[in-house]
Formats: sequence, C-alpha cells, structure tokens
Amino acid sequence: MRDKHPALEVGFHTGAFNSAYFSFRKALDWAQDNEIRNIECGFVDGVTWNHGLGYFPHIASWEDPKSVRSQLDEAGVVLTQLDAAFPISGLTGPTVGVPYVLDAIRYAALLGCPMVDTTDGLHQPEGLSDAQAMEAMKRSYGQIVEVAERYGIVVTIETHGYFTSDIQRMGAMLDFVDSPYLQMTFDTGNVFISGNDPVAFLRAHIGRVAHVHIKDVAPQLADASRGRQTGIGMSHSAIGDGVNAGNIRSCLAMLKDHGFSGAASLECEARGGPVLQRSIGWTRKVLDELG
Repeated sequence: MRDKHPALEVGFHTGAFNSAYFSFRKALDWAQDNEIRNIECGFVDGVTWNHGLGYFPHIASWEDPKSVRSQLDEAGVVLTQLDAAFPISGLTGPTVGVPYVLDAIRYAALLGCPMVDTTDGLHQPEGLSDAQAMEAMKRSYGQIVEVAERYGIVVTIETHGYFTSDIQRMGAMLDFVDSPYLQMTFDTGNVFISGNDPVAFLRAHIGRVAHVHIKDVAPQLADASRGRQTGIGMSHSAIGDGVNAGNIRSCLAMLKDHGFSGAASLECEARGGPVLQRSIGWTRKVLDELG
C-alpha cells in the first residue's frame, strides 16, 4: 500500500520554503545537499504566476508526473506524501475539495507517491450544523476512498481543523469508511495549538497514523493562541526551541515503541534553510537518543 521505511525517518514539507521563494527543484536540491531522503509537498491544481516563475516549492497538476519522478530519483529523494489539504468540511468541500483530492490521488499514482493528505476547515463551517458537516464529510470521504482504493493510494486525514482537533471526532472521521486506505496524519503543532495534549491525542489514535508532521510552537504564539486556534501553517520556532519540544520527544518515543515506520515531515519556517537545518539536527539527535 505504501513505501516501507526501515524506521521513523526525518523529512520536511517543502512549504518550509514558501517565504524563501524556492522552486520545487531548489527545495529538492536543498534536501539532497542536507542528506534528507524524504520530502512532502503541496499539490497545485492549476496555474499560478508564483509557481510558474519558480517562487513556490510545490508541484502543479500541469507538470508531467513522470518528469517529477525522474527529478526525485536523480536526487535520491522519496516523496512521502502529496498535500491536498483543502477543507473538506465546508460548503465547498464536496464541489471543490473532493475533485481536487481525486485529481491529487490520480497524480500521486502516476508519480509513485504513496499518500495524499486531506483535512477539514479551521473553523466551524458556516451554514451547517456539526452533524450536517460530519454527514457531508462522510459522503465525501466515501467517494474519495473508493477512488483511493482503486489507485492504491492511502488517504490521510490531518489534525488541522475544527473537527480533527477533537479526539472523539477524529476517531469518528477515521471510521467514515472501513478501509486501510483511510489513515491519519498526526501533527504535533496543530494538536498542541488547539489546546490538546499531543501525547494523549497520539495515544488515542496511534494505530491509524500513517504520516507525521512535526511542529514546535514559539512561547509567544502559545500564550496568544493556544486553545483559540485549531491549526498553524508552519512553526516560526526552530523545532526543539519552542514550548512543544517535550511533547514532540514523547510522541517520537511513542511512535518508536509502537513500531511506526515512515516519515516525519518537519514543518517550520526555514528562513532560507538555517532554521530548518537546526530543526533537523535537533530531531535527528532525539531519534538517535531513542535508538
């Protein structure tokens, strides 16, 4: 179903270079230079000037997936997940989100990428009760997983929004479809900023985790926003420097003890590279200490 890794390995999400105006090729070169085997990137469904000019480090649907595959192979880098996290929970979830995810699944299959990331919206959907939104998402994920099974692509639900930040609702969403092709992307930073205990959240769903996002949280952001947001795009603190570092260490230990094999994408504002480099060093040190 998905590429097997010998252990939990360090990778990064190319969104770390959004503000550095990197292209995907440049992010790939950075991974190669820093001996990173695993990356994750976003999926752009169409054309944007920012991407076309080389200022956006993600993959667009108009790019030949076989050509992208060749670039990855030449660099010795594995694309662990294609990020198609358009909010499925909103009114435009079925009309915009579902077709976008289906395109990402087909593209991932051609690219040889084993997983596609999805999520809900950051806020309670306007015009829908919680029950109505959950029922609509259930229908949407039923359609998504039917296609995912056909292509052999694992679809993950990321802890990132109004519904996925709740332990019980996250469990209900993972049970929308009885299929091994519906799993979870666990994000340490999003779970923390929503007011949850990342360790307890992971323990509740560790059997369904297929991919991991590692985010730390700066003290100022935690003081201002914890319990009032459900997700953050990137950590503005180097991983290991923030208030979530202890939780990250505990979660990595739990994943190791559970026998998790796969990639942990570091999601931090790279600032051109130095902050991400420091984050990689801290994470690798923790993994070494854990054996």
